Amino acid sequence: MPLGDEQQRDTILTTTDWLAAHLNDPSLRVVDMRGLVTTRTDEQGNQVSQYQGARERYLAGHIPGAIYVDWTRDIIDPTDPVPVQAATAKQLQAFLESVGIGDDHVIVAYDDHPAFQFATRFWWLLQLYGNHSVRVLDGGFPKWQREGRPESTEVPSYPRARFTPRPQPYLRVDLEEVQHLLNAPAVRILDARDGGQYTGVIRRGTFGGHIPGAISIPREDLIDEKTGTFRTDEALDTVLSRTRVQGAERILAYCNGGVAATSVLFALALRGVPVNALANYDGSWNEWGNHPGVPHKEGSEP
Repeated sequence: MPLGDEQQRDTILTTTDWLAAHLNDPSLRVVDMRGLVTTRTDEQGNQVSQYQGARERYLAGHIPGAIYVDWTRDIIDPTDPVPVQAATAKQLQAFLESVGIGDDHVIVAYDDHPAFQFATRFWWLLQLYGNHSVRVLDGGFPKWQREGRPESTEVPSYPRARFTPRPQPYLRVDLEEVQHLLNAPAVRILDARDGGQYTGVIRRGTFGGHIPGAISIPREDLIDEKTGTFRTDEALDTVLSRTRVQGAERILAYCNGGVAATSVLFALALRGVPVNALANYDGSWNEWGNHPGVPHKEGSEP
């Protein structure tokens, strides 16, 4: 059963066919969001992550005309003590204008992550600042390459543009707001990390486990393993039925750094859940899992 307005899918997800047909459109801006999250195990047996861009992969070959955006540097607030938090309106405006992305552009973001979490991060960030003309490329760069579509090593240069931030603060929540909303009957909290982190078997932070009441919905479950694209509408509905979002007034998602969470939010938007009902806990486990003053729960929820 559809979760909401099915027409929304076509406005936020695009195909390689569509992109190939519109590559020369002057109103289009393609954004390459390729990046990495690597991990190692420390002496205490905890998982430690490292966030990286992947500009070298972009330089080796990208979709023609694409602008590279480093998710660890270009669209973050470097003054925030929590890693890779969303850039402020002023910071984002300065960056986007400098690379030629403005109010009048249709934006297509892509990456090569299995769940497109860097592209969906960019989608969410632009939603946060009121720009809704942004789409994610279904299948990302791997699908583009499999289909033998054109690549370029040329770094494009576009004229400076005008980007007008229109902040939508309800799309982002902080630690205090999550605390306040715990156990609220009309709120759902979704955990986009893998099951091992959710239960606490794998610990990344001072504390293991999850936010009490959170529902596990690993972002990989949203992707069809055979096609490497988002699941069909019917299959997504089956996966997302676990979230119990029907009737919820507010849906919060988190992960470790507010990135994988956006894949879950994006999938819900694909199935018609209004974007204004979706919020990213940007601090996520990087903040919650290292804070002794908030509750942590190991194991599974009933």
